[in-house]
This record gives sequence, C-alpha cells and structure tokens, in this order.
Amino acid sequence: MLPLRQLLFGKKGPAPVRVFAPVAITIEGRRVTIIVKPHATARRMVLRLARDGENFSLTVPKRQAQNAIPPFIEASKLWMQNTLAHRGRPVERASDSIMLRGFTLALVRTGKTRGLVQFDEATKTLSVPGAENHWQRRLTDWLKQEAEEELRKASTIYAEKMGARFTRITVRDQKSRWGSCTSDGALSYSWRLILAPPFVLDYVAAHEVAHLKEMNHGPRFWRLVLTHCPHTRSAKQWLKTHGHTLHHGP
Repeated sequence: MLPLRQLLFGKKGPAPVRVFAPVAITIEGRRVTIIVKPHATARRMVLRLARDGENFSLTVPKRQAQNAIPPFIEASKLWMQNTLAHRGRPVERASDSIMLRGFTLALVRTGKTRGLVQFDEATKTLSVPGAENHWQRRLTDWLKQEAEEELRKASTIYAEKMGARFTRITVRDQKSRWGSCTSDGALSYSWRLILAPPFVLDYVAAHEVAHLKEMNHGPRFWRLVLTHCPHTRSAKQWLKTHGHTLHHGP
C-alpha cells in the first residue's frame, strides 16, 4: 500500500511553499523592512506601504524568480522615499487626546481607583479611572468592548441582508488584517476599527460577512458587498490612506 502522503499528493508530494526572506534597505538614513509575500493569483509585483506606516509589503507572483526582486526594489526606492515623506500624519493618541470613531477626544485621567470609563458627548471628553500603571489597560478594555458591540451589531445587520449566518465573533488586536472569516462561520475583527470613522467599521463588517457566502474576492463577492454597502470604495480608500494610523493608539 502506498503511503498516505503519496496517495494524497502523488509521487512528487505537495508543492513546496515558497518563503522569501524579508528585505532590509536604508532610505535617507532610516532602516526599512520589506516583507515579501508570494500570492497565487498575483500577475506582477506590487509594492505597498505596510499598515505600521514605517515599512513596506511586496506581493509577488507565486512563481516569481527571486533574482528579479532586488532590481525591482532598487527601482522603487524613490517611490518609497516619496511615500514615506507624504504619508498621512498619524492620528495618534497624545497624552491628552485619543481617536474614537474618527474624532479626536480630550482624554482625562481621573486618577480614581474605582469607576468606569465615561464618554461625555457634550464636551467631547473621555474620562478614564485607574492608577498610573492601570488606566491604559482600562482604556484598552473599554475600547475593545465598544468595538465588539459595534461590530456585532453591524455583522448581524449584514448577515440578515445577505442571508448569511455566523457562528461567533471575536475581537483582537490584529496587525496584519482588519477582519477575517473562517469556513466554519467564525468572524474575527481588529478592535482598532472603533478608532476609525463609523463607515469604515461598517464596511469591514460587510466585507467579512460577505465571505460567509463567497470565500474569495471574485466578482460575485464584490457584487454582494457593493450591493449592501454603498460606501465600500470610500472606506477602502480611507483604510489605504489612514489605516496605519490606527496602530498608533493605546
């Protein structure tokens, strides 16, 4: 009897997964890392600013010749330099302010050991209790709770509209993506979406719920998203321009 591996994949076995090492370069005295990601459907090399706003991501075709990557990166240095110079100014949390739902709020640390995080819409302030070494954790926990409530609400609405069902929702501090959907109907989101304008969070929910019906990014998938979420294009543009700033928060 043939080994299970050979029965499943034939004599040659499964195709090896190509892994490209990250490329480190220097741009105007600053160290920049480029993460190289092979993609099965990519037809050409595409360079993008990473979500941290400091490094880059290079998508390459699955069978890309490795020796073609360094020349492409070298030819793209000026573009990378200009991109870093003109990237959106980080909407980051300063010691006395924080982003929430696209607005900058005054952040007030009460210093009290007890109490809840409170948002005052009239004064646009967010009051956070807790000692010096605890208040930031309380703030993050509150933001995660707010994000989960908003994302659950949006996901439920889109699931009803699209005739889909999800099994569970989790909210985490994801670095590489804003949301994901598994084949068993589990949705996962980045809690940092609560920092963005509401139409952005809403779009990400529509995007992931649509994957419950179409586990791909083909024409039927995008038709489903665009039919139910008319602000898809503006939300995608906002994330492309400002998405990295959401990781400058708590």
